[in-house]
Amino acid sequence: MVAHQAPLEGNSFLELRDYVRILHRNWIFIVALTVLGAAAGFGWALLKTPEYQATTQLYVSVRASDSAVVGELAQGTNYARQAVTSFVDVVDSAAVLDRVIDELDLDTTSAQLARQVTASVPTNTVIISATVNDPNPEQAAAIANSVGKNFADVVVNRLEKPEGDAASLVRIETIEPALVPTATSSPNFPLSVALGALLGLALGMAFAVLRTVLDTRIHSIHDIEVVTDKPLLGGIAFDADAKKRPLIVHADPMNPRAESFRTLRTNLQFVGVDAGAGSRSFVITSAGPGEGKSTTTANLAIALAETGARVALVDGDLRLPRVADYMGVEGGSGLTDVLIGNAELVDVLQRWGRGKLFVLPSGRVPPNPAELLGSHAMQRTLAELTEAFDYVLVDAPPLLLVTDAAVVSKYTSGVILIAASGSTKRPQLEAAVKTLNGIGSNLLGVIVTMLPSKGPDSYGYGSYTYSANNDIRSKGTTRAQLRREREDQATSGPASDAAVGASDLLSSAGSAESSSASVEPVKSARGA
Repeated sequence: MVAHQAPLEGNSFLELRDYVRILHRNWIFIVALTVLGAAAGFGWALLKTPEYQATTQLYVSVRASDSAVVGELAQGTNYARQAVTSFVDVVDSAAVLDRVIDELDLDTTSAQLARQVTASVPTNTVIISATVNDPNPEQAAAIANSVGKNFADVVVNRLEKPEGDAASLVRIETIEPALVPTATSSPNFPLSVALGALLGLALGMAFAVLRTVLDTRIHSIHDIEVVTDKPLLGGIAFDADAKKRPLIVHADPMNPRAESFRTLRTNLQFVGVDAGAGSRSFVITSAGPGEGKSTTTANLAIALAETGARVALVDGDLRLPRVADYMGVEGGSGLTDVLIGNAELVDVLQRWGRGKLFVLPSGRVPPNPAELLGSHAMQRTLAELTEAFDYVLVDAPPLLLVTDAAVVSKYTSGVILIAASGSTKRPQLEAAVKTLNGIGSNLLGVIVTMLPSKGPDSYGYGSYTYSANNDIRSKGTTRAQLRREREDQATSGPASDAAVGASDLLSSAGSAESSSASVEPVKSARGA
């Protein structure tokens, strides 16, 4: 059986596997946005005008008299350290930059030039660094040196000049003049590309999370566990050729998808055990159309018949019947004729293949399907089929579109719900479960179809098949040849002696009902 772990109640936190699933599901978008971000960063750097950076360093000190003691010298140093924090704001002031513009005859204003000049002071030092950025390397060095010279003049001879003819105690000297730079400081191509890639990665991650939050479709078995605590009966992988080969169990029995239906068959044997051996009748439906309920029902019926079980496949979709087309049987008469009294059940049951699988088509599409399916005639028909067969599978219309499936479910042992990966939405599945619970129907489990075969949400039987037929194929027999041989065996020649007719089954069930000890004859008939 398919193992799964129910989510913790009220747990709204994402687990590690959820993040892995988000990354794996959206990795193309994440990589694409990261590459686009890196390309955008490179393009921005390529289009940006190159700039050069020149820096000059100035030393600020406070004079002391020749006879100053150590304490006075320390006080002067401390004063200089405190003063430079204020002096640094003077570097790009108009008082300094206007002089620079006049000196170098620059065609700009002090406000514009101030955007090219920055000043900084390392902690606990008296050194001021004045840096100038300019597209012209020579002009960058000239402006930096002029800023240093004019800054010293403004501070010493104007801002810190004492009254009278006394000299200023503040002294500013250039200890590192600006040199003409040989390499550009901006743009920095590696940094621009890295920042662009990080920005693109962040946008990609945000997009992935937002897409996951807004996407309410069922993608994996884990999503089913969030909606309902009912057991997961099986998962069927997506097959692009499903429309060409709907009956994969019959057409290609060695296919991994066919093995998935056999796994589902095994799991189904443990469903409804408490209800007894005579109650294995199931309604198979889905929340909406196009989720693979009809093909799943047909393949499951074939897989059950392979074990020798007596299986009745009933097309209970009286609005859009598909079973007759999939199984290749005549669908002109069937369930509708039985319900309105125009035909006997034994006359419209059609045996399929050489086993004990019988198909009951829907027949003509009636104007009142819901009333027919909810009639006493339908109840008697299902009771008769349940007595005669080991398994009765009813393919019913989608739950959220019409009430047919909900009505029929009251006459069977329970409902099996189909959910298609990438198609069924969680609110739809929740509504279907709520509908069944509201009318008291027994939801037996869920089957997930169209699961991806790769990725974190993948599901499959395996990358190989294990069978004695492997030896046959290794000797030159192809899968297509095996399929043709199987079809020839199923369509040609008389039926096997072990396969009984529908009349024998129904008459055996009828005689069992009329007997005073009815249980034992039914069991013995099933063991035949």
